[in-house]
Amino acid sequence: MRSLTTRWLPVALAALLGCGTIRAHEIGTTRVSVLLQENRRYEIEVVTDASALSDKLAASTGGAAPANLDPSGYRALLEGFDSTFRQRVKIGFDDTEVQPAVSYKVEPPVDAASATAATIHLTGEIPAGARNFSWTFGWTFASYALSIRHAGADQAATEWLEGGQSSKPFALAAPAKAASRLATAWLYLKLGFTHIVPLGLDHMLFVLGIYLLSGRARSVLLQVSAFTVAHSITLGLSMYGLINVSPGIVEPLIAISIAYVAIENIFLSELKSWRVALVFAFGLLHGMGFAGALKELGLPRSEFVTALLTFNLGVEAGQLAVIGAAFLLVGWHYSQRAWYRGRIVVPASAAIACTAVYWTLERI
Repeated sequence: MRSLTTRWLPVALAALLGCGTIRAHEIGTTRVSVLLQENRRYEIEVVTDASALSDKLAASTGGAAPANLDPSGYRALLEGFDSTFRQRVKIGFDDTEVQPAVSYKVEPPVDAASATAATIHLTGEIPAGARNFSWTFGWTFASYALSIRHAGADQAATEWLEGGQSSKPFALAAPAKAASRLATAWLYLKLGFTHIVPLGLDHMLFVLGIYLLSGRARSVLLQVSAFTVAHSITLGLSMYGLINVSPGIVEPLIAISIAYVAIENIFLSELKSWRVALVFAFGLLHGMGFAGALKELGLPRSEFVTALLTFNLGVEAGQLAVIGAAFLLVGWHYSQRAWYRGRIVVPASAAIACTAVYWTLERI
């Protein structure tokens, strides 16, 4: 008789992998830019997903936002929640919190894969004698970039924050300093990793699909190597502007690639030569997906290559973390058991396939 943990493994995997409503690529959906004017005024622009923000505002008051509004509908809803929105936005100068004037603008998606974008402008006067600026934004759960620039300055100071996290005090009198190469490398390494774990559920499922075909090291290594080489190629080419494919094409194809790999796991038990070629082709698609997220995040001009390479390394670390977790949880103990394929590989692959088919339809 198998242990209680073993009996529940397929159930736990299916529950995790069947979460089709979880958004992939949450990272990069919010951006905040601060401009400090010479006439002692500040201008702040927050760009975010209008639907996601509306849902959070409504939920915070115990309600639910209407679905699929047009831009004017979202704008009216956001204006109606103005007092609620202000509760989780804090603009500080030294120890004083100021109340800005707020205006809302909502624009339609630029393509089928994009969200309706809300742009919120916050403006006001900098208190006399103020020396430091600080910012807090509690309406996002993902990492986002806070960019602060003095009027007339070419260089902006950028800080990456988690939702609800307060920024470090920014000295109003000091010129913006570019981050060091080491700081940039560490920042983009972390962003690459979090783009996979925990924010990149679609990429996590693809890597799990690669692992589940066969627990043998050679099988996993061949597929992961093909995938890594392929997505590194298209990530680099996309970021240098040499290729540019619409997310409306790339994102549905990524979902199809996940479904294909998972379905093939159900019918195959050994690695075939065409599987490696297909994984390479699918890696080219995923690389363009990584590039889309990285373009949203932005790359510092002074450390473009450093940021690009370390982001890619972070992605690789995230993929290895997924494979390592799968090996420790199921592969190490159970991959040689007679029931492993029928009770772990097939149910988990079926759950991945169902999730990917749902995403394909949603993205089309």
